[in-house]
Amino acid sequence: MPVRVIRAGYGAPRDAAQFPDPNALDATAGLPAAVSALSGRRLAVLTGAGVSTDSGIPDYRGPGAKPRMPMTYQEFMGSERMRRHYWARNQFGWHFVAQAKPSEAHAALAELEHRGTLCGIITQNIDRLHQKAGSIDVLDLHGTHHRVICTRCRATIPRAVLSHRLDSLNPGFYDDVATRHDIEYAPDADATIEHTEHFTILDCPVCGGILKPDVVFFGENAPVERVRYAKLMVDRAEGLLVAGTSLTVNSGKRYVRRAVSNGIPVVIVNHGVTGSDHLATVKVDAFVGGFLRSLVDELLGDLD
Repeated sequence: MPVRVIRAGYGAPRDAAQFPDPNALDATAGLPAAVSALSGRRLAVLTGAGVSTDSGIPDYRGPGAKPRMPMTYQEFMGSERMRRHYWARNQFGWHFVAQAKPSEAHAALAELEHRGTLCGIITQNIDRLHQKAGSIDVLDLHGTHHRVICTRCRATIPRAVLSHRLDSLNPGFYDDVATRHDIEYAPDADATIEHTEHFTILDCPVCGGILKPDVVFFGENAPVERVRYAKLMVDRAEGLLVAGTSLTVNSGKRYVRRAVSNGIPVVIVNHGVTGSDHLATVKVDAFVGGFLRSLVDELLGDLD
């Protein structure tokens, strides 16, 4: 039976009028304004879950997002029961997310980089779809679900290897998921499976420490070196393009503030309001994929 994806996030904003953003330009008016702001400039790009929705990965705060409470770093580290619950859900969700293909938004940004007009991409996503699309200078700000790390000795394991081992340790575990066609997924590969108490997990094969996906959990900070490199990307840029993120947390907002402080234009493309709209040179309310394709075509046309 095919899986039916339900958008699972932290919940849609309470004010339904925020979709679309009543104070933003629509796609038609926003395209020439964005081109005018960014044309002829070397760009840094900041992306969020909205660039991957066309790849079948749901976003966090879109109009159809369902409320969810992601596990915190403290919960994960403090309880074997919580780790078992996490891995059982994440293992099922990882199989789904790992099959995702890049969208036209990913392809458009890869083309922009290949033409030499990007300083780099800062992504808050963990799906590595930018790299699958061919982008090279990509900073995975929140890590990637393709790798697992030991919290004690820092040894790393490819997620595909650990996934195969977990499947071997838990034969038939998901056969009891009676409503797999209604499983809800989130961008962090979480899947709504409730009965996880019999799932077998693994410790680090090197030192016996706790394994976790090499991603930034809630309650955990992005590594300092990643934050520094992201700031360097913005400092090298002559414009900042923000796509598919609601900018509700500081991990994204700080780069918009830095761009404004550097005196470079900021173009935000998102469906719905964001936490940094008041700082944008141009704000466009649009679905990201089609708009970025059109924007990139216009910017590259100016180079020819």
